[in-house]
Amino acid sequence: MPELDPNDKRYKLLEAVMRRHGYQSNALIEVLHTAQQSYGFLDAAVLRMITRQLKMPASKVYGVATFYNLFSLKPQGEHICVVCTGTACYIKGAAALLRSLEEEFGVGAGKTTPDHKLSVLQARCFGSCASAPAATLDGRLAANQTPQTLTDAVHEMLEAAGEKVA
Repeated sequence: MPELDPNDKRYKLLEAVMRRHGYQSNALIEVLHTAQQSYGFLDAAVLRMITRQLKMPASKVYGVATFYNLFSLKPQGEHICVVCTGTACYIKGAAALLRSLEEEFGVGAGKTTPDHKLSVLQARCFGSCASAPAATLDGRLAANQTPQTLTDAVHEMLEAAGEKVA
């Protein structure tokens, strides 16, 4: 498996964050966040480097990286729609929201369109149960969604950026 290039600016930034925290394991979330911002996602090489530098078990690093929905192990689209599938949102129609996105944009949960314009993800819970069913569009909360309002909102998000999904 290919390793990261130590001369890459992203590598140097990640190394600087770990050094600033004294390579302590309690900096894991900040380190993962920096890696995600720098590389766009957390691939195996990035996770191995973090595991090595923080002297942590790979299972712990991978467990944290997969627990939080803000981390991704594969490249994401330019725009991201995350549907909450927590209990309140699920009961109020989260599954219908996901179905409508798949029907309208041809992309299911955990997938990205072939042109990399849109990723559809799901999260365990946003903590916005009073707004159920909820989604986020490029990080902005969209409360009390229906399949139609959500697909309309995704179209608006893409059109505002001058993009259309293939």
